[in-house]
Amino acid sequence: MSRYDVVCEYPYPIAEVWHVLTDPAHVAQWTTTGQGGRPDGFAPVAGTAFRFVGKPVVGWAGIVYCEVREVEAPHRLRYTWKGDADSDEVTEVVYVLEEIPGGTRFTWRHTGFTGVGGFAMSKLLGNVRRRMLTEGVPPLLAAWHAAQSA
Repeated sequence: MSRYDVVCEYPYPIAEVWHVLTDPAHVAQWTTTGQGGRPDGFAPVAGTAFRFVGKPVVGWAGIVYCEVREVEAPHRLRYTWKGDADSDEVTEVVYVLEEIPGGTRFTWRHTGFTGVGGFAMSKLLGNVRRRMLTEGVPPLLAAWHAAQSA
């Protein structure tokens, strides 16, 4: 099985990082960085079914089907990830947030990819996620932090 992890450290308190990563209004801003899709129906509540809607390409309708499985605010969020409504292959995304000196360490872990196609998909998605988390999240965190400090 293949997986990828993206680890980022942000110089903000864990509650602020959690908010930006899980508040539906903010999620819609950072997930569209690069080639990511916008969330439709996301809420950080166990049992919530939602979708990421991206640009369709040959062989893919542009929709990822997900369901929140676990929420342990502000430390952990876990949801399923299914790239095709008719597919039996379901992978899993886990967010782990840890307090560190001077801020928060965030780990995005996506597991469950199988076969050669799964390996290739994990590499592609890993690159997209790195861009989201290093280019999309930091400006939102800075703006949210400034608003909270005002």
